[in-house]
Amino acid sequence: MIWIAPSEKDTDNAALEKRLWDAANQLWAGAGLKQSEYSEPVLGLIFLRFAEVRFGAQRARLDKASASSRRGSRLDEPPAYHADGVLYLPAAARFDRLLNLPEGTNMGTKVNDAMRAIERDNPHMAGVLPKSYQIFDSRLLAELLKTISTIPATLVGDAFGKIYEYFLGTFAMSEGQKGGEFYTPTSIVSLLVEILAPFHGRILDLACGSGGMFVQSARFVSAHRKNPASELAIHGQERVDATVRLARMNLAVHGLEGEIKQGNAYYEDLHDAVGRFDYLLDNPPFNVSAVDRERLKDFVGPGRRFPFGLPRTDNANYLWIQLFYSALNEKGRAGFVMANSASDARSSEQEIRRQLIESRAVDVMVAVGPNLFYTVTLPCTLWFFDKSKTTPSPAAARHPLPVGEGQGEGKQNRADTVLFIDARHIYRQVDRAHREWTPAQIGFLANLVRLYRGEALDYTLGGNEARAKLEEVFGEAADSKTPRSALRTPRFKDVPGLCKAATLKEIEAQGWSLNPGRYVGVAAGEAVSDEDFKEQLETLNEELETLNTAARELEATIASNVTEILEA
Repeated sequence: MIWIAPSEKDTDNAALEKRLWDAANQLWAGAGLKQSEYSEPVLGLIFLRFAEVRFGAQRARLDKASASSRRGSRLDEPPAYHADGVLYLPAAARFDRLLNLPEGTNMGTKVNDAMRAIERDNPHMAGVLPKSYQIFDSRLLAELLKTISTIPATLVGDAFGKIYEYFLGTFAMSEGQKGGEFYTPTSIVSLLVEILAPFHGRILDLACGSGGMFVQSARFVSAHRKNPASELAIHGQERVDATVRLARMNLAVHGLEGEIKQGNAYYEDLHDAVGRFDYLLDNPPFNVSAVDRERLKDFVGPGRRFPFGLPRTDNANYLWIQLFYSALNEKGRAGFVMANSASDARSSEQEIRRQLIESRAVDVMVAVGPNLFYTVTLPCTLWFFDKSKTTPSPAAARHPLPVGEGQGEGKQNRADTVLFIDARHIYRQVDRAHREWTPAQIGFLANLVRLYRGEALDYTLGGNEARAKLEEVFGEAADSKTPRSALRTPRFKDVPGLCKAATLKEIEAQGWSLNPGRYVGVAAGEAVSDEDFKEQLETLNEELETLNTAARELEATIASNVTEILEA
């Protein structure tokens, strides 16, 4: 299926984000600093501006409450702010005070002191905030404060958080491959979250980067009129200490808290994760080599971190996949990004994949086209696990989207099928080198999965445009006796070029491949793209190599048998 959405004009907020970035980038050009030296302090100042806006609003509420309270004023009591998830800012750490310091002040020292004071009065932020502002020239730092002060205090909703994420993403793009270590594009994360539907429970990310998976999960909960701070218990792990700080700042910007720990997920199970989590979201590094398998031997076997064994190849993809699987409880769901090569990997990885598929946990596979990531152009695959899919109506049991009318009513037992989706030709072109999904495209894909699962459709994201596309593709033509209200009621079906619910027997016949292209095919009248042709050719070539290997082994066996007969 091909759906290329038109480019969109900047909204007011998008224009503000770009203007702020351009101004900050212009200052960086004269700073004589590396991008990595500049990015974290800039994000720290955006964080401070946001923290002051929330602090000011809470202070106004406390001031109003104190007028009618016998207890007196609580304006300068940190617990009065913490109780509502707001950071307390001592006088010396307030953005407006820093902005109005007299000329000649050592700005770097003052901002560093402000960050230390915030950590002192908000213990959960200890060690998180940047304190390297002494590397900035005082005049440049004053200009940077002035630039960031132009963010209106009147911004509503999550606009501040989106500015922070815009800077995160643009820094990631600027830093190339290194940027990919801490940032996953929002549209990818949004689709993962919409399909996972993390309404309530414990959520884990073992390579959490700057925490975008948690932020998007919180947005999902908020969009469904719940309080994410009370609905989600956030747990993350990240190898790089500086990235842990980015994640904790990002959570704080969005009014969230979580248990984010620094450590190498291969060797350190810092959250005692096996069987404990309701949801897992992840974008791990692909194709990592040189993992010390000797250190993993004690974690292999049923009920452990690597239940299906260690791959013999020097590639960590199937280590990550097993870590994700093993972290889920008996009704847990996972959604994660993975290299395309993992879907078809041979040898010991194929054997692990077979066991994984036969466990009936693999739920949905989505093929993603190139250029949706800032740091790599290669396509990838989104994997989804659902350990509850073997029981009827998982939506009502754990994942509270109501069951759907006329869509299977939530009673499908999906144990023996996997849904494959080809979304490679669904996108919006952002610029020459980058693509994304629009809210309508994300809503369409997520509702396709809901149709398959028998859950109620949810157009919170994507609205009428997502609804119209779903009805166009999955709406059934009704006869004259059908009530008008039932016309175009979407029902799941296999759609060539878009989706296919494949049985385990069909998957076994394909060598336990989880590559959507092997099952979905091409729509009638739709030309095979260069990318599809290359994939088909690679598949045929793999099959040819397998047959050639078998032929050589058979030839050697025959030759050996003939020799034995002749020498007898």
